[in-house]
Amino acid sequence: MATDYKALKNGGFMRQVQKDNFSLRLKVVGGNLTAEQLLTVAEISRKYGDGHVHLTSRQGVEIPFIKLGDVESVKAELKEGGVDTGVCGPRVRTVTACQGSAICPSGCIDTYTLATEISDRYFGRELPHKFKFGITGCQNNCLKAEENDMGIKGGYTVEWIPEACTLCGVCLKACREGALTQADGKIVLEESKCTNCGRCFKACPFDAWKGEPGYLVSFGGTFGNLIAKGRQVLPIIRDKETLFRVADAAMAFFDKHAKPSERFRVAIDRAGWDEFETEMEAAYRG
Repeated sequence: MATDYKALKNGGFMRQVQKDNFSLRLKVVGGNLTAEQLLTVAEISRKYGDGHVHLTSRQGVEIPFIKLGDVESVKAELKEGGVDTGVCGPRVRTVTACQGSAICPSGCIDTYTLATEISDRYFGRELPHKFKFGITGCQNNCLKAEENDMGIKGGYTVEWIPEACTLCGVCLKACREGALTQADGKIVLEESKCTNCGRCFKACPFDAWKGEPGYLVSFGGTFGNLIAKGRQVLPIIRDKETLFRVADAAMAFFDKHAKPSERFRVAIDRAGWDEFETEMEAAYRG
């Protein structure tokens, strides 16, 4: 019986240069694995591979030198150890994320929870080409959100509370964009300069700033044969319901306009950014 290499690749088994050997891509959501999962991966690598694993540029783990005859055994033993295989081909790939507000002091959003929710909703969905989500917790942009087909960056909308303010100037020093000025006993926010970083809110020692977390979304990033920076075409999104509605609309646009094997960015460029922005704004408004 002929080997279905396409099905193997779709399930994460990528052919190596060595005949009938595969590098198995695992599903690692948000870069997180438990200690128990790591033990399972190590055991599979020792038992069925050559004793090493490869860490990919997108927080993935691959186990090289899996033999064709061992594929089903590997899948079964990984599942028993709580480890899922990844995907390749034209579909939504594993979601990447930094550590976010649950761990990092700079984080504005809970990146891992969001990564899990996005993965549960979209992982493995078939599309005209691969589609990558990247989630970063703040403007430090450790996950390079704009390199992804849909990048999500944590941010804050901020509001000054005059009655709590002592005019100490800490927020002015914290703002790297020069969006804050002090005049006539007031702190003035120039919204056109504000990047929603939230540093004023985080730095204030007197709780004179109110900060509401949200999502800054970019579309059409890619970093491969084609290099293009994702574009932010919407205001900051304040809730997950709107975020998922926008994500649904983005993938529907991709399905509608892309040719087979065409990346999301190319499809947007060809269909036109004006049309894309109109559809995203409609989804944003609900």
